[in-house]
Amino acid sequence: MNINLRINGLETTVVYADSEIETVHKPLLRRLAEIDAASPYPRTIVFLSAPPGTGKSTLTTFWEYLCRQDATLPAIQTLPMDGFHHYNHWLDEHGLRPFKGAPETFNVEKLAQNLRHIRAGEGSWPQYDRQKHDPQEQAIQVTAPIVIVEGNWLLLDDARWRGLREFCDFSIFIKAPPQVLRQRLIARKVAGGLSLDEAEAFYLRTDGPNVERVLAGSLPADVTLAMMPDGGYRECRLCPLPDGSSGENGGG
Repeated sequence: MNINLRINGLETTVVYADSEIETVHKPLLRRLAEIDAASPYPRTIVFLSAPPGTGKSTLTTFWEYLCRQDATLPAIQTLPMDGFHHYNHWLDEHGLRPFKGAPETFNVEKLAQNLRHIRAGEGSWPQYDRQKHDPQEQAIQVTAPIVIVEGNWLLLDDARWRGLREFCDFSIFIKAPPQVLRQRLIARKVAGGLSLDEAEAFYLRTDGPNVERVLAGSLPADVTLAMMPDGGYRECRLCPLPDGSSGENGGG
């Protein structure tokens, strides 16, 4: 399937194999519908956690498209985590602006408060303004019965981030070979206007450490998807866990 989607404000052509759609994506979306039907809460919250470069935004936009096209699939809404960055003035005061995107640069307490509100069926959601490079409050009205919160650190094995799991009804993790992510992330920066040297330096300073930290430091998820070198996905039923062991549907 070749379709055009608007992702982060840009028209993008994405390609997914029909077999992958029928064996990976639609079954997973139907599973979310079953979880929502059995939930005692007005809204079901799904965490999608993955390192940079795994195509989280593209994937969730595609899932929204599938759900609009197929009446047997649930209504879902994607809520990006980027709107919970601390404001730039806070980052400057704490010397963290050069590390923007690292777990320490997010307002986890604010994220927890918003999750509590939307689980109860109310509230809005902030969005990251890519022109001002700061959060924009109340930018997204939360309306769907199932929301997919996507970000790098949602399953981080860290005291502050672990507290978010009380608001998570189902979790998904995407794993990928670090070298594939390196190539994708450097290519993304070059496409955005950086020279190859600048893109590689940015990877070594920011993206690379974040990739390693997400892959090594994330807690197990309910489902793990493995990203293939061609950008497709498969469900990983016996994937290695962050510690190198294996387990059914482990995070990684």
